[in-house]
Amino acid sequence: MATVPNGSSSFAGGGRPAVTVNAVVSAALIVALYIVLSLLRQQGIIGTYWGMILDLALITTTSAIGLSLIYGFAGQFSLGHVAFYGIGGYVSAYITKAYGATTLNFVLGLAAGTLAAALIAFLIGLPILRLRSDYLGIATLGFGVIVKVFMDNSDKISKLLGGSMGMTGIPRLTTFPWVFWSAVLVILLARNLVHSSHGRACISVREDEIAADIMGIDTTRFKMLAFVLGCAMAGLAGGLYAHLYVYLHPKSFEFLKSFDVLLIVVLGGLGSLTGTVVAGMGVVFLQEVLRDVLGQQFLEWRGVVYALVLIVLMILRPQGLMGGWEFSLDRWLSRPSKGGKASGTAGMP
Repeated sequence: MATVPNGSSSFAGGGRPAVTVNAVVSAALIVALYIVLSLLRQQGIIGTYWGMILDLALITTTSAIGLSLIYGFAGQFSLGHVAFYGIGGYVSAYITKAYGATTLNFVLGLAAGTLAAALIAFLIGLPILRLRSDYLGIATLGFGVIVKVFMDNSDKISKLLGGSMGMTGIPRLTTFPWVFWSAVLVILLARNLVHSSHGRACISVREDEIAADIMGIDTTRFKMLAFVLGCAMAGLAGGLYAHLYVYLHPKSFEFLKSFDVLLIVVLGGLGSLTGTVVAGMGVVFLQEVLRDVLGQQFLEWRGVVYALVLIVLMILRPQGLMGGWEFSLDRWLSRPSKGGKASGTAGMP
């Protein structure tokens, strides 16, 4: 059985000074990483092509964190995650196309796409979250098919949506700061939820829903919380994607895209946000390496490579690359020194 996180932060040693020190160090490391990556891009060390891949990796990770909450922590098997990714993309792109390519409209579009994904998740979650295991997966898969059909015929609602020909003319408003800080925001939000009482309730539902219900936990409420929040994250990622690649096509939101995100969550380790981040970045860059190596045969062999990776993973490390492990600054700041005293904040009373 997976270990349920305690109420203290994984970046804190338990006391108020430790929380402050670790929070400051964490913030400093995040800002330093942002500055380094920005400088590498400005100096051309990270070129335009690989810069776009980095942006895509961060967007994919943002979406994968959402599925990690739904499946990895709450145990709700979803095969329709890409549908909410598409909803966020189409709604946000429609707003910037219809009302102008301004920063304000971009922000409003991202907010609208995120809220639309969350609202639709809530509405469909009311009936389908009563299902369990494979039945829930089939229901979410069916919803994904419905969304795909709707996208194919969206031009009947508005010509701006493009229908089966795809949505063109989307302004390119997504930049590196947007994708980086959106990913950071989503990761911090997910981390704080997981280490809260609500997060522990979600994990108890994953481990044994019947036992959680007997213990008085409102299982439907916490499944809904994880589902809505995770789908909202997918909606945000979809909005960023739409304004990065400036083109949306219904084929971009087929079932295989949901499988890609599911692969990331399973590969990184169910119940590990750190694993999801590592796998999310790694899978996207692996795709580009395979594209360079295989060329035109990439699409044909991609499924084979993914299947082999999953088979090897299930044999050698079924819990995923990271298992339930999370990165923690406290392990480093409170590591004992050579003199026998703990460094950092661990020696504080």
